[in-house]
Amino acid sequence: MRLIIEEYQYNADDVRKVLSEIGGLENIEGKVSINYVGYFYNRQLNDVVFILPKVLLVQRSHDEQEYVFTASPNTPKEELITPEEIIDVEKCTKLTTEQRSFIYHFAVWIYRAIVIYHNDKSVDTSIVYQKRIPQIGGGRKRLSNTYLDIVLSLIKFNEDNQNFLFYILRNIHSGFNKINWTKTISHSSAIVQKNKPIYLNPVNKKRKINYDEELLIIFFSILNYLNEHYGFSTPINVNFELITGKKFEAYRKGLGMIKLRQIKYKYFSDKALKLWWMCYDFFEQSKKIVVETGVQDYLLVKDFNIVFEAMIDNLIGDKLPKKYQEMKEQPDGKLVDHMYNWYDLTTRSKEEQHRIFYIGDSKYYKRSNTPGKQSWYKQFTYARNVIQWNLDLFLQGKADDDDIKLRDETTEGYNIIPNFFISATINDDLSYEFNLDKTERSHDIKPSMQFENRLFDRDTLLVCYYDVNFLFIVSLYGRNNYIEKNKWKEEMRDMFRKDIQNALNERYQFYAVAPKPGTSAVHYIEDHFQQVLGKVYNPYQEQEVQRYFSLALDKADKYKEENEVLVGQLEEAFYVEKCKIGDNPEEVLKNVEVAKVLPTAPKDFLTLHYLERYKEKFILVGCYHDQAHLDWILGKNDKNTLLYNVRLGKERDGSIPKSHLDKMPVEFVVIYEFGHESENNYRVFRVHHHASMKKERMKEALYPDPKGDYFCYVFSEEVSLGNLDINKLISRRRLDGKNPYVEGAPIFVKGEELIEYRK
Repeated sequence: MRLIIEEYQYNADDVRKVLSEIGGLENIEGKVSINYVGYFYNRQLNDVVFILPKVLLVQRSHDEQEYVFTASPNTPKEELITPEEIIDVEKCTKLTTEQRSFIYHFAVWIYRAIVIYHNDKSVDTSIVYQKRIPQIGGGRKRLSNTYLDIVLSLIKFNEDNQNFLFYILRNIHSGFNKINWTKTISHSSAIVQKNKPIYLNPVNKKRKINYDEELLIIFFSILNYLNEHYGFSTPINVNFELITGKKFEAYRKGLGMIKLRQIKYKYFSDKALKLWWMCYDFFEQSKKIVVETGVQDYLLVKDFNIVFEAMIDNLIGDKLPKKYQEMKEQPDGKLVDHMYNWYDLTTRSKEEQHRIFYIGDSKYYKRSNTPGKQSWYKQFTYARNVIQWNLDLFLQGKADDDDIKLRDETTEGYNIIPNFFISATINDDLSYEFNLDKTERSHDIKPSMQFENRLFDRDTLLVCYYDVNFLFIVSLYGRNNYIEKNKWKEEMRDMFRKDIQNALNERYQFYAVAPKPGTSAVHYIEDHFQQVLGKVYNPYQEQEVQRYFSLALDKADKYKEENEVLVGQLEEAFYVEKCKIGDNPEEVLKNVEVAKVLPTAPKDFLTLHYLERYKEKFILVGCYHDQAHLDWILGKNDKNTLLYNVRLGKERDGSIPKSHLDKMPVEFVVIYEFGHESENNYRVFRVHHHASMKKERMKEALYPDPKGDYFCYVFSEEVSLGNLDINKLISRRRLDGKNPYVEGAPIFVKGEELIEYRK
């Protein structure tokens, strides 16, 4: 077996014969490198040549030479293996038994990965070059001791010889378990019942040991192992009790060869002998095998980085709906490697269903290489494009109920876009175990920002960089098991999310912030906008009807004094407690008295807001049905919070899609009693924020008999908009022929329209 490493610079004289079948361009320095991964058969050498991925290469910081497998600083130089030394694997005396076994098995996984990629219609398969897989046949003979040859030959034999196998199986079972009536009558007594003899102990025909059956059991047990271990889908149409588990492991360690030697001389047909040899070679792994040499034989892929990208995307990415495709295939020509929709960094539990898009980029390097400056800036640009796309979605009115707005209107802060690089590595012990580590090749987080100490700013972008075990990725992708991949996908996404949260908690101090009684958070933020801009964000508005904000401050020493001043100012009007990103602020501030207003304030003492200041702002006019509904609005709920609910969706009368409500940010809510609008009695409340509430959450909030989901407006205080004729507004809506009015349905008007109904 010959072994070449992708993109390694070999001396031309060392590899001229090895690469004679596919060629190789020699540079002016006499070096040759190959940009392929896979295998081909070299007829000149009568041997198979594997080209393995460059992730096998590693380089020590003080040494220009590249090595394979490992280059630990503690490893003596005489034990290190260079790519030149394993060109002829059999002649390399430095290879351990484990390393030699690893090469054979790794070749199968690379084969599986290329085949799965080649069968994927959604990728660029023009980079795959394939011609015939190894087969057993007549003609000239060649030596091949590769594990891959044996595996593929066994699979190919099963595909091409179904009639032969069926014939043997039919002969094995013919006459088996039939009653020998002669011996039954002569050796046992019968019971006569209703003039008919009944034999309680019939004698079956004796069955002799069938050596064909033993061989087939071993053969199909090998195929079963290949299916389970490597993910092949070879059909096994037998009812034998196969050799599995620990017993099969014993066969792999030597028992298989012993069993096969015991039955070797029982076979006479060519096909039976061929099958015996293939099974024996599988267990021996390094014996002769007869293979046809008259045809070229190769399976190669050019630009393996594309295959690596496809593997990672298949294992962690999403197939985006057409609407979101523009985020991945961006208008400026940039193509994002990986994008998926997952729980955002601030969500406290998966039940909250608050998601965001994660952006990832695959880096297929040698283990000693790192992304250049261009790669970092491209990754930041991806995130900026996603943010702008999200803003345009809402500004152009194309948002749906499920779309999450990245910008919080109250604080004008932006949600954090999770952004990461993922590159390949190989464990020194050559294990296929899963591991995801922050790479040692760069800092944990690389930031890009316009303003310092502003995490919730649209120009503050962060990229994390991770290494993932390449062997685990190849084996999981190669098995192509849908259930396994989906299980790992969820675990991987959770791991990314948690690790990015931990990285952010190391860099920033997060606080949970809630207004004290009598404080209007909205007014405070308006008055202190420059101090809190980019530092305060409301990530919880879609989860709970509560006035919690998140404050993020950089832990660097140069911001210490600035941060202490800001926290001291906020503590005058807010409760401020440390609360890591992703933790529940309600738990941190569980002893805080909820800020609310008294519902019985005399109208003369209410703050008067002039509609002229709110001409372009939306004002909601809605009803309450009875005293129980009004009590719930005025704080008789589980949070003692003042709020008003609107039916969410499309099915119920008066319900409104969430996407429509998101386009109409409401400044004030005017409520009146249903059926009593002619009395023109109403109350006005200023909106603090809004939140969506599921039916189950409404029940927890003590809402009387909820019928579905609701969109709730949470109030900061009761106010006055002057003397309004609400009855006249409703009466005109009833007469509007263009838009039929549903009695009691919410009415959205702008301030300039409501001025017309001021007395």
